[in-house]
Amino acid sequence: MTRIFNDPADFADEALAGFCDAHSDLVRQVEGGAVRRGRPSTPKVAVVTGGGSGHYPAFAGIIGPGFADGAVVGNIFTSPSTQQAYSVAKAANSGAGVVFTYGNYAGDVMNFGMASERLNAEGIATENVLVTDDIASASPAEIEKRRGIAGDFVVFKVMGAAAEAGLDLASVVRVGRKANDATRTIGTAFSGCTFPGAEQPLFRLPKGKMGLGLGIHGEPGLFDTELPTAVELGQELVRRVLAETPASGATRLAVILNGLGSTKHEELFVLWRTVAPLLREAGYTLVMPEVGELVTSLDMAGASLTLTWLDDELEQYWTAPALTPAYRRGAVGFEASSAVYTEADPDHVAEADYSSTAESRAYAAHCLQALDTTAALLRDSESMLGDMDAIAGDGDHGRGMVRGSAAALDAAREAFELGAGAGSLLAAAGDAWADKAGGTSGVLWGAGLRALGERLGDAETPTPAALAESVRAFAERLSSLGKAEIGDKTMMDALLPFAASLEDRVGSGTAVEEAWSAAAADATAAAGATAELRPLKGRARPLAEKSIGTPDPGATSLAMVFTAVGPHFTAVPVPAAANN
Repeated sequence: MTRIFNDPADFADEALAGFCDAHSDLVRQVEGGAVRRGRPSTPKVAVVTGGGSGHYPAFAGIIGPGFADGAVVGNIFTSPSTQQAYSVAKAANSGAGVVFTYGNYAGDVMNFGMASERLNAEGIATENVLVTDDIASASPAEIEKRRGIAGDFVVFKVMGAAAEAGLDLASVVRVGRKANDATRTIGTAFSGCTFPGAEQPLFRLPKGKMGLGLGIHGEPGLFDTELPTAVELGQELVRRVLAETPASGATRLAVILNGLGSTKHEELFVLWRTVAPLLREAGYTLVMPEVGELVTSLDMAGASLTLTWLDDELEQYWTAPALTPAYRRGAVGFEASSAVYTEADPDHVAEADYSSTAESRAYAAHCLQALDTTAALLRDSESMLGDMDAIAGDGDHGRGMVRGSAAALDAAREAFELGAGAGSLLAAAGDAWADKAGGTSGVLWGAGLRALGERLGDAETPTPAALAESVRAFAERLSSLGKAEIGDKTMMDALLPFAASLEDRVGSGTAVEEAWSAAAADATAAAGATAELRPLKGRARPLAEKSIGTPDPGATSLAMVFTAVGPHFTAVPVPAAANN
């Protein structure tokens, strides 16, 4: 259990600030994460890792010469936002391009991808390398769907060393993808982890059982099995990973026996006593193996085994020196105390200048009330949504929705005070939601609100048809980003029925208040029906069987919100005074 915290919602931010202060000789905090304290004397490729908090020393703990140039830090087990990724990359860039590298999770793919588009548009060459090492999360035939877990560490290390050696962007990307293709991991858990402020862990295991095939976000394993002896566990882990030996014929291995947060080093050494002989007996030479906590999951008790089949190039970068707060190997020719960084003056951000009509500003007041209602509803529902998400996910949905909706409300209030119309107010709210919530739901809700605002505009009160079209724009933006369809067990299972129902009823002449209420009832029913579905997208997909019987939390929260905001979006506004 996480016992040291103030406000649980601030835990990740406060942990990052404390880390950066404790290791101020090597790192400095920037918006969205941290970067190296020292700047390279000549331009080099910036390797920027990232993901949610809760995995220390991944990801910020490996910033430094020979390893990462920066780390984007999201909330606990939650993807960082597009803005966070963009900000850290800008700070880490030294003129030779940026490569984002991270685990294969939908929220990370979306947010880092959009940040890359923005950086490339500004002339900063940016690439992405995804890690897909978890053999339990998809079959070899669907290897591109696998998630990234402790194999992150090997891929990040190899890329960091390659960049430090002076390779160009294309070569660093090539080496990173080669390392990922050669890396396999299997994990197991003995108990679940507990969020700061939570009274219960995300999942519990029956007495005498362990969960095999888990990830690193507090989700349970694919199945429970009898708790074995150390010898039996070592045999099981080695057998499963070697069953996926690549066809390269390599006989030299980088090996990581990783603790997930509460498994003591002594326990890992006992397990190593079985793992190492088995690998040697299989004909492998073990190259600078690592036994310890490198990619954790808060306070989860468990372990994972990672193997990377090395060729000469990968071995060169795996064994290269590194100097970071949490990981040091060899001599890097770098004196931490000599690092000097002169921080540039921050860019001036001009105050928004809104141009809107009195009618739109009057409707904006109702949109602001809708966001206020949303934030209050989600605060009250945080625990319920988190528990629902923990069945087959990482339990962060409630917290992410609370953070996102609170940020959206603050941004909307500021925009309203500056004279924003309805469209600009909702767009500002969407950007803030995506930035502060992170994760898949954060980027989707943010993009959806922006699309809704763009369609509404700042000129007039929407007609019923325009309101229905705006909701359709919300749905289409999410469809284009998430690529999910009805039946995939996502928020789209509630959103698409809502949009279709609202359009049909408004088109047939039903009063907009009645049409919205009926559409919300359809969305609620559709969300409830997701209990019988197997997830085909997102983090719950590997745990599809455990998900059956529980509604999708994203569909549930969307139906709840759309039900609650109906009276505000369908209200007839009183015209506001003209904006001077």
